[in-house]
Amino acid sequence: MSVQKSVKRITTHVLREMKMKGEKIAMLTAYDYSFARILDEADLDVILVGDSASNVMAGFDTTLPITLDNMIYHAASVVRGVKRALVVVDLPFGTYQGNSKEALISAVRIMKETGAGAVKLEGGKQIIESVERILSAGIPVMGHLGLTPQAIHKFGTYVVRAQEEEEAKRLVEDAVLLEKTGCFALVLEKIPAKLAEKVAGMVKIPVIGIGAGPGTDGQVLVVHDMLGINQEFSPRFLRRYHNLYTEIKGAVQAYIDDVKSLRFPNEKEQY
Repeated sequence: MSVQKSVKRITTHVLREMKMKGEKIAMLTAYDYSFARILDEADLDVILVGDSASNVMAGFDTTLPITLDNMIYHAASVVRGVKRALVVVDLPFGTYQGNSKEALISAVRIMKETGAGAVKLEGGKQIIESVERILSAGIPVMGHLGLTPQAIHKFGTYVVRAQEEEEAKRLVEDAVLLEKTGCFALVLEKIPAKLAEKVAGMVKIPVIGIGAGPGTDGQVLVVHDMLGINQEFSPRFLRRYHNLYTEIKGAVQAYIDDVKSLRFPNEKEQY
């Protein structure tokens, strides 16, 4: 029996066992109770309450505007719908960069007020003090390297990262540093597949890819993208498993027609 099927609850330890046995890790985002419940009952391994909520739930162009209070609201909603998956919550922009004390306060608030299992931070060497301080409180930390959307104004673009030798070297060094510091897992976003496979082979912690090829220990996508609810975002790495935008729109249009033509409610749909 696989590690994933043999446990009642996915923990950071279970994820490490899955990597050791070569079992791939499946991860998706969720931002509310209803979606979280569906994903959990489908036996998803990890649910990420991503700061991508800023885009798909609030309609902002970047992840920067979402606040810690917003993230706590979404994360608490998700946790109430989950019995089995590991719930990881993004620390939003401005809650950990350059201030390790604030990082700890932010992480503690998330853990206390949501019941989540871990937090995720973007960056390597430059945020290592924050990572250390959060870990010192016994809070599991997932790292995130490559394309780091919170740094969009620094990069100025969402193009593939670490294509040049110098940046690739820094990414490898940061990955090793995050593992050495104590991170339980690492997300690699939008980097060359060979580099991602190299990193996954170098570190003992699970490496989850998004736009990083098949050589990582698992994959993550934004649930609204993979279900086709969001139609505007179409990067090469995204596979749409459904077209819910069209299905939902069609259902709403049918409802409108039934209401206006007096077909709804019928005799069986009244008291």
